[in-house]
Amino acid sequence: MTGSIQAIRGMNDVLPDQVHLWEFFEDTVRDWLRSYGYRNIRMPVVEKTDLFVRSIGEVTDIVEKEMYTFIDALSGDSMTLRPEGTAACVRAVLQHNLLYGGPQRLYYLGPMFRHERPQKGRYRQFHQVGVESLGFAGPDMDAEHIVMCARLWRRLGLPDIALQINSLGSSEARARHRAKLVHYLERHLDRLDEDARRRLHSNPLRILDSKNPALQETIDNAPRLLDELDEVSLKHFEDLQTILREAEIVYEINPRLVRGLDYYNFTVFEWVTTRLGAQGTVCAGGRYDGLIEQIGGKPAPAAGFAMGVERLLALLEEYTFSPPMTPADAYLVHQGEAADRFAWRVAERLRDRGLHVIHHCGGGGFKSQMKKADASGARYAIIIGDDEAERAEVSLKPLRDLGEQVRAEVDEAADLIKG
Repeated sequence: MTGSIQAIRGMNDVLPDQVHLWEFFEDTVRDWLRSYGYRNIRMPVVEKTDLFVRSIGEVTDIVEKEMYTFIDALSGDSMTLRPEGTAACVRAVLQHNLLYGGPQRLYYLGPMFRHERPQKGRYRQFHQVGVESLGFAGPDMDAEHIVMCARLWRRLGLPDIALQINSLGSSEARARHRAKLVHYLERHLDRLDEDARRRLHSNPLRILDSKNPALQETIDNAPRLLDELDEVSLKHFEDLQTILREAEIVYEINPRLVRGLDYYNFTVFEWVTTRLGAQGTVCAGGRYDGLIEQIGGKPAPAAGFAMGVERLLALLEEYTFSPPMTPADAYLVHQGEAADRFAWRVAERLRDRGLHVIHHCGGGGFKSQMKKADASGARYAIIIGDDEAERAEVSLKPLRDLGEQVRAEVDEAADLIKG
């Protein structure tokens, strides 16, 4: 064979020197979600294609252009690598009757897949934290999701993330708005680009989300969904804003913030930043009361949000944030036949005591091993020669602090390291 095999474009390796930032973020997220009573759920990365066609819609870019779909050679079924997590989470909840026991607060963290042109903040394999609250109907749950996110940004030290909110109203309000919007856009057909014309009758709301500068004046003058809200929709939106003001959450109402599918309703929100260029949305969510029925369950309210892990990590790096790497407690240096045998018992005993120990492998003299011990970042070197092995002792040498090398029994050495 000639040539080396490379990773697939847009699907990136996370190397050991980068992983500590990921682990810091994931640990922070898990602790944050537990503090709000959310429980972890884990779904397969492959689902039947029909799940996403039903939930995302056949006339969306995701289904038409971006999904990794294939025919399973054994079953003949059409399978898809999940492009998002909400549909899979709802499918799992329905399949296992989780709503029978009452409303559910759930979260997941893992890879998603979309065949997009890779660029900063947008990859073909990317990772999301998703939060889904199923069975909760009121604006208080929408507010909880927003307040939760604000707390996470504070914990991560990310100040430049702004909140935008909107209301999509009821299905009746959206139907009225859709008719007016299509009529308006048909009168300005000559101003629409190819993408907008393609969406005009299949998904006209998505035109309002276009980033094409040539369309902005037309979009700005388009009918607003907010003007069509009925009494119930307005009250839901006003109650949400009341809670956000009480929680001192700063927000902007963005009438152009929309979702293109019928099962979305009432609240929609996004957290955005100006520090990541075009990929400025780091978290998006809202209410989707129609999805559970659309996937095949009994009607039930639902709301959720998802955040892009890579985008948030890029923000952390933008602020030159570097979480402290946890060094090993000790690096075990050993030379001699008896010492080599004793070293295995010492290493395992220290780990029994809760210490993180790097056991030197690969041979070499004491001098070369000590260089590796120092380079490892460990706090102590535990040195074992045949003399120490014969006495069932170790020599303990501080590597990061001033202090003398001492001899001690293994448990005594563990106490000294912990102390």
